[in-house]
Amino acid sequence: MVGAGSGEAEGLRSEESLSGGVDVWSDAVSSHAPEHLLVMVHGILGSTTDWQYGANEFVKQLPDDIIVHCSEKNMNTLTLDGVDVMGQRLADEVLDVISRKPELTKISFLAHSVGGLVARYAIAKLYRHPNSTFDSKAEGTICGLEALNFITVATPHLGSRGNKQVPLLFGFITMEKVASRVIHWIFRRTGRHLFLTDDDEGEPPLLQRMVEDYGDLYFISALRAFKRRVAYANADCDRILFI
Repeated sequence: MVGAGSGEAEGLRSEESLSGGVDVWSDAVSSHAPEHLLVMVHGILGSTTDWQYGANEFVKQLPDDIIVHCSEKNMNTLTLDGVDVMGQRLADEVLDVISRKPELTKISFLAHSVGGLVARYAIAKLYRHPNSTFDSKAEGTICGLEALNFITVATPHLGSRGNKQVPLLFGFITMEKVASRVIHWIFRRTGRHLFLTDDDEGEPPLLQRMVEDYGDLYFISALRAFKRRVAYANADCDRILFI
């Protein structure tokens, strides 16, 4: 482990793990360690600092209950490697956090922009089926933890193609068609996923596959495992959002 970071807010501690990511928790004396893990995932070309303020505020409000992990495995240009590649990295990162903190019993995700897609892919990898085969209402878990909240902010769950979703294209269909052919020049594999132009060995586009359980990836079952699922988005046209 890397030592606690300098310049921490009063009453808070942060620590960076060798496998990536920053953990934030309360430094206040408590009778028990926090049992609820909140994983925060940044958007395209982002970094852990995007969520640092939010992480600090969560811990201030819930000092005895929560530990926040700001994901670091997909920072900056690594966000261009594709939703699936980033999702696998995030899943591995979450597994590492859980292995280091055996006191954890609950998990939530809060993700921005393309980070929401990455988080959805990661939970599909981390999903565990219910132990009971007789209780039809039994929900699965995320790597053995009770799934509480899955929240996305300005995430293009249906991709960025059509419906005037990309501000720089001004809603012109012709420009969107051209963009779908060249977007990978700038945003590489992630661009193909967002514009639904990926074709992996004849498979449907990844975002289309993610609307249901597909093969050994339980996209919908994993989402259903969460008690609360919230998507924050603009109702009319997207805007570039900086946090």
